[in-house]
Parts: sequence; structure tokens; C-alpha cells
Amino acid sequence: MITAECLRTLPLFADLHETVLHDVAAEAAEVHLIPGEYLVREGDSVAFYVLLSGELAVTKDVAGTTQAVDTYGPGDSFGELPLLLGTTATVDLQALTSARVMRVEALEFMALLQHSEALTAKVLSNMTRRIGNLQRLALDTPPAVTMLVGSADDLHCFGLRDFLSRNQVVFRWLDPGAPTLSCAVPAGVTDGPLPAVVLPDGEVLRQPSVRDVARRVGLQVDPTCDEYDVVILGGGPAGLAAAVYGASEGLCTLLVEKEAPGGQAGTSSRIENYLGFPTGLSGGELSARALRQARRFGADVITTREASALEPGDDRHEVVLDGGTRVRARSVVLTVGVAWRRLPLPDAERFVGRGVWYGAARTEAPGTRGKDVYLIGGGNSAGQAAMFFSNYARRVSVLIRAPHIERGMSQYLIDQLRARPNVRICECCEVTALHGDAHLRGLTVHHTDTGEDEAVETDSLFVLIGADARTDWLDGVVLRDERGYVCSGLDLAPEGAWPLERDPFPLETSVPGVFVAGDVRRGSVKRVASSVGEGSMSIALVHQFLALQDAAREDRPRPPA
Repeated sequence: MITAECLRTLPLFADLHETVLHDVAAEAAEVHLIPGEYLVREGDSVAFYVLLSGELAVTKDVAGTTQAVDTYGPGDSFGELPLLLGTTATVDLQALTSARVMRVEALEFMALLQHSEALTAKVLSNMTRRIGNLQRLALDTPPAVTMLVGSADDLHCFGLRDFLSRNQVVFRWLDPGAPTLSCAVPAGVTDGPLPAVVLPDGEVLRQPSVRDVARRVGLQVDPTCDEYDVVILGGGPAGLAAAVYGASEGLCTLLVEKEAPGGQAGTSSRIENYLGFPTGLSGGELSARALRQARRFGADVITTREASALEPGDDRHEVVLDGGTRVRARSVVLTVGVAWRRLPLPDAERFVGRGVWYGAARTEAPGTRGKDVYLIGGGNSAGQAAMFFSNYARRVSVLIRAPHIERGMSQYLIDQLRARPNVRICECCEVTALHGDAHLRGLTVHHTDTGEDEAVETDSLFVLIGADARTDWLDGVVLRDERGYVCSGLDLAPEGAWPLERDPFPLETSVPGVFVAGDVRRGSVKRVASSVGEGSMSIALVHQFLALQDAAREDRPRPPA
């Protein structure tokens, strides 16, 4: 129990009046930690703390490596830095020994500062010292940077750039003709086949596959177990939510993602209508936070892998990954999402990565500086991409077929786009032809309201015209609709596809124990928040399914001894 007598022994509170000490003691919480337990993790909301006994290690993750920042002992106070700056925790605090900590909430802490100038001076002094510690850490431990050398028109190089960027890997891309190349990479790198990846230890990988690079930069590409309680196929918002809730609730959890955690949402430059983030956040930030959560709770998360087959069983299902790896699963959650719809023009595929990109392709933004950029699409993804590229391009033109952009885009985005002087919204427009040789050089834009064709010059076209379910590999396994979206719950009854006497769970597919969530589910809302909700809901249903399975196993007659 925190008492005024206890606080009186701490130098921090030496100048406080007896009445204030009693008030602080009455408001404070007492936290007990065992060795190895975390008091605070980076990114958490914080309070003001005073360590009463024990030792705490202060560490920070720098480019995937844990770096020591400080060690706190009895009498040390902390937490003032994020409280006064209005941020979340910037470091991890972990108990080295059994520890006892006093916790004072933010409002009480602010009120406490008003009672003593001496206390305020000590707190500000600590704050200054801690900022200095973080600055020294940043200067003394520069991030280990992976170098990528390859041409802008090389599709292999584009694939590696996109993969590294979306997986939050610190890297620098250099064109073979860049004047700074000789200073940045070892001699002779451009003498061999390109693209080349130069690892921080100096090793050079020639024309590596994405999976080879993933292994070498520390990403997990293989499952660690032969069997899991739940296997989640797809790492978008629904899959990440399922992984967080599954692992946090004690299920042995595997998440399989083909490209990068976050899915299409992970490419969004700014999501401003997601609950709890009033100033918005990028899809990459949201995905990275969710991924850290899932791994923190113990989920296996593998990238550069996808399921090639699902083989249902009575007691266990088998998921076959590309390359033939087999994983047994007591339950499966399908969160494979959807893929960007392709542009229906003869030359479209020839220009992919050479001026035509599907999705936001944020890695290409610096290359659009001072140029005229065109986007096709009238949804929120197109609006967010237009806002992002307007920070680089001379002009961004958003082409939509509809007569009014309000049909498909949220009003807040429309207002932002119309307020940007270098963004142009072009309604009743569609691209009918692409022009160029090795690289895109121009477009033909047809104006459906006037019937006129307009030739425009550009080397950057971003296509965000909706998405389709790519579930052919599930043909004959689970019930799908005519567009490939997976049916579940009440959708199964009219089709007579449900094999059991009990009713299917709401997100359960035609195969008992196989669930679906997110954009690939028939009738889904196609919003990040709803996908997160469905992903977390799927785990609650998985628990119910597994409980039924365990109960049925208990009821089975046992063979005689």
C-alpha cells in the first residue's frame, strides 16, 4: 500500500506539503512485477511512475535489434516524457528483479506539478536527460541498411522494392547509374547480374527471389510446428486481428501471408476514419502495430508463402503451402482478401512496373516528383493515394467513370482532394489506350459525357478500380458464389451445402471448422474496421467449434483395455 510515509522518503517528493503527500498516496496505484515482466511496452499509453524497489531495464527496438537505454533503480521516476509530449511510450520497461512501482495517472500527475516548482524542475531535468539518451542511441546505433541495386524498369527490382517496403525492412534503392553508387556499395556489385541485394554484413545476393531475401533479412518463411489450433490464411486486417486474438487467448496460431502483413489496407497512405485514431494513421503503421501484437502473443507469422490447397478432414484439416509444405490444423480461418482488378486494356500487363502500378505503390512516390500523375478509381483507396502522391507530383488527376465522385468515396476525402490545388477530379472519364515503348509515355482518356478522346502525357498511372476474389484454389472445397467470394453462415442454408445437424456458426463455411472473414467473405462491408471485427469474431467462433470437437471426443466410446 502506498502511504505518505513511504513517499516522504523519496527525494522527488521532499518539498511537497504533508496534505499533498496524502493526496498523492490516496490516488496512486501500486504495481508489483516479477522478474522478466514488462511494466510498459513501446507504443503503450503511459502514466507517471516511481520505482519504489527493484530494478527495471530500459530498452528500445532499433531496426529489429533490442538496444539498452538505461537502468532504473529505487527512487527513479519515469513516464514524464510521453505524458508531457502527448505521445505513447518510446521505450520498453522490463523488471530485472522483483519490483514495486507507484503509478500516478496523467491528470493527477499534471495536478501534482502545480504544487511544487522543485518537483517540476526535477521532472523536466529527467525529461531532458532521457531525450538526450534517445538521441545518443539514435546516433550511436545507426540502422543496418540493406542496399538494393537495380533499374527502375526491372520488374524483378520493382518486386523486391515493394516487398521490402511493405515488410518494414530498412533499405536503400540505388539505380546502377546513380553517382553515389560507388560510395554506398562494395566495388564490383554492378559487374554481375542485377538486381543485387547487398546485406548489412556486405554479402551480395544476385537476382534473389523474394523468399531468399526474406530469409536473409530475418523474416520467418517456414512454420515451426506440424500442427496448429488455428491456421489463418491471409495477413490483411482480418487475418492480423484473428492472429492477435487467437494467440492472446492461448491458441497455437499460424498466420500465412503471401506478400506483406496488412494486405491492401497496408498500402493505404492515410486511414482517417478508423476508430480511435482521430488524426489518422497509415495502413503500414496499423499493420506493423498489429503484427508486433501478434508476435508478442506468440503467433507464428510467415511471409512469402500461400496456400495452394485445403484438404478437409473429420478431425483435422490439412493446409498445403506452395512448395508442398503441409500443416495440420484443428481449424482454419480464410482471410485471403481480394486482389486489385486488372486494367482491361491490351498493353496493360506489358507496362506493369514500367509506369503502370496496381494499388498505391508508395515506393514509387519519390519518382513522381514534379510530374503529372494519373490515378484510376473512385473509392477511398484512390482518394488516399491521390492525397499521398500530391505531396510529390506536380499534378494528380483522379479519373472516375461515374458522373459524381460522391458515389464511391467518403465525403472527408472528397473535401480534402478538392482543397488540394494540385489535385484534379475528372468525372465521366475512362482510359481507353496506353502508349509507350519500354515504358509508359501517355494515355488516351475518353470523356463519356462529351464523347471526346484526350491524349495526355504521363509515365505514372496507378490503377485502383476495385478488387476481385482470387479463390480458384478453393474450387470444390468450400461453397463460393459466382464471383468467387466465400459463402458462410446463413448463405449456406438455401444451397443445402451444410453437412451437419447443428447450424453453422455465423462465419463458418460449408466445411465445418473452416471460417471466413474480411473482404473475401460474401456480403462483407469492405472496410478495415469491419474486417478487424470479423477477424476477432472468427476466433470466438473457433473456440466454440473446438469446444464442440473436444466434447464429442470425450463422448466417443473408448476401446476396451
